Amino acid sequence: MNVLDYLKKQEVIDLACDLIQQPSLTNKEGPAVDYMIDWYEDNDFDEIHVQEVQPGRRQVIGVMKGDGTGKSMMFNGHLDIDPITADWEWDPYEPKIDGNRLWGAGIHNMKSGDAAFLMAALAIKRTGKKLKGDLVCATVVGELQGGVGTVHMLKEGIKTDYAIVPEPYSVDNILTKCVGVHDLAINVIGESHHISRMEEAVDAIKKMRKVLDRIDKMEFEARDPDLPGAPRWVAGSIIGGRNRDYDLAGPYNIPDFCTTIVDFRYPPGYTIEEINQRFKDMLEEIAAEDSEFKYEFEYPVNPKFRVGGMVMPPMGVSPDAEVVQILKENHKAVTGEYPKKIGAVIPRSYCGNDTAHLAQTGIECCLYGPRGYPDDVEKHVRIDEMITCSKAMALSGYQVVTGEK
Repeated sequence: MNVLDYLKKQEVIDLACDLIQQPSLTNKEGPAVDYMIDWYEDNDFDEIHVQEVQPGRRQVIGVMKGDGTGKSMMFNGHLDIDPITADWEWDPYEPKIDGNRLWGAGIHNMKSGDAAFLMAALAIKRTGKKLKGDLVCATVVGELQGGVGTVHMLKEGIKTDYAIVPEPYSVDNILTKCVGVHDLAINVIGESHHISRMEEAVDAIKKMRKVLDRIDKMEFEARDPDLPGAPRWVAGSIIGGRNRDYDLAGPYNIPDFCTTIVDFRYPPGYTIEEINQRFKDMLEEIAAEDSEFKYEFEYPVNPKFRVGGMVMPPMGVSPDAEVVQILKENHKAVTGEYPKKIGAVIPRSYCGNDTAHLAQTGIECCLYGPRGYPDDVEKHVRIDEMITCSKAMALSGYQVVTGEK
């Protein structure tokens, strides 16, 4: 029998629905991790590695052992999900199926990909075929913080020859190049007085406006022709109030502390040191013009904000790499056609992901995962893409770890 005979569409959907129901916001992934520990145990994986990434924060990796005579494969996906938006019309942790759409918290990024690779691995296991190489299922945490979970796993010695990461970039694409991700914070310090004496105060929020205007006007040259829109950056978070705890209970007081967090995406050719220095130079220019302007440059970002935490460098793997060619052919075996794009895929390649860390350790890797329709894309996934992804990963994983097609 073919490995795809052991992969059932409804089981992929059911697992995706189960994962939606496990709350797993960044740094709060406990319920999803507990679920996955039980899942690996219930499905008799040979090894289950529960790792403490940070005090009280765990992740889990399931391994199907080979005899060491062949290549090994990793399926890697993160359990932490993006913050929930305010415009959900129902409980986001309750999955909803509407035609070809599966809706739910985190299904886009990236519980649909997780379900796809987990059921692909289980299909390989169900064949009963003796494995020559290990098949590793890495359900990690902290990808949205620069990849702290994958970095921890690699430091613990869990590595493979190849890896596929099913981030939501569409199964029409196999990505082999992505930008690096760098987060930094800028604090502006003012002087607080009651509104009745506002003339004596220094408004930190107003001073931050100058910073935001300068950030918008900064210029960074493109250094990779495959990534013409990088670098790109945004001051995506801001908070201000009274004292360093941003007390918001006294809006009648002039705010004396304001923080903005900048997300910066960069191509090969830039360093963290250069990027930081360019921002520091900009802040010094403001300070030279405004004697009341006081600031702090913060890198790494304070952990309380749950961003950053790990350098995520640019990723580049040859489109001719063996893992890419294996996946390309198996995508065609499933769909009848080759993927539309292989390599850098704009705008998907302006995203960061855990392949950055995998590739740096010598693991041949690529990105290939299910996506939704353009409208409300971050709230749902196309079921057909999720099944295609699972099938192509099952064929690819089976080929690598058994040595047979």
